[in-house]
Amino acid sequence: MQKYGELFVFCAVFLKNITFVKKIKQLGQHFLHNNQIAADIVRALPIMDSTQKVFEIGPGEGILTQYLVQRADVDLHLVELDARLPQLLRQKFPILRDRIIEQDVLHVRFDQFASEQFAIIGNFPYNISSQIMFKILDYKDQVRCMVGMFQKEVAERIVSPPNSKEYGILSVLLQAYYSGEYLFTVAPHEFDPPPKVQSAVIRLVRNGQYDGLIKNERYFKTVVKTAFNQRRKKLSNALGALSFDTSQFPVAWLDRRAEQLGVAEFIQLANAWQPN
Repeated sequence: MQKYGELFVFCAVFLKNITFVKKIKQLGQHFLHNNQIAADIVRALPIMDSTQKVFEIGPGEGILTQYLVQRADVDLHLVELDARLPQLLRQKFPILRDRIIEQDVLHVRFDQFASEQFAIIGNFPYNISSQIMFKILDYKDQVRCMVGMFQKEVAERIVSPPNSKEYGILSVLLQAYYSGEYLFTVAPHEFDPPPKVQSAVIRLVRNGQYDGLIKNERYFKTVVKTAFNQRRKKLSNALGALSFDTSQFPVAWLDRRAEQLGVAEFIQLANAWQPN
């Protein structure tokens, strides 16, 4: 009977673990388990002049959280979708008991939790990481900096300069407001479960370099997205359906491809767009 009891316990634990892994994959979760890397990520968050709100996206079991709560300049809030984890996080970090937002980050109204500037940090779910970046753009006047873990290809795309194959929509839109820096690469074996791709940590810091130069942000986004939707074509063809005041920019730009234009040139091009 004892053997059957032991077998039952083994099977129960085994089945429980299978279900747990399946749920993690469905949510795009890969939990970092290297404490040194976690400490390096938190250390990459710039030191702030005074205590400021920081939203950690997808804290998981709290490997970044444990270092964030030690920083005197951080007023930490967590955003966690997985309904299993808030109870665990409250047990580990009682000080955060009332600071866990149990929502999908893509649906969070950050302005309801912070009226001032704030920072974002996290090991982002790879399946929505680009969408999180567009969310940050929506709050660019409040998000002063971001430190995040991404799939390596996405990280490279965000910080890539012009004239590279990685340079694209995210590159231009984010670099119009932020200075980006590729910090370091993280191997798959540092996660549980290991992703099938390399990962990387990057940092974005709001710089204000082009503030006031973009006349219409909606036009700017439209021109950038339209140009890169057919990135292999010359801009004269990729933007053929749009009308421009060509006195506002060198016409020779239209003989180039989207990846050959820098952020400032895209801004000038968008400012010359004349919608019908």
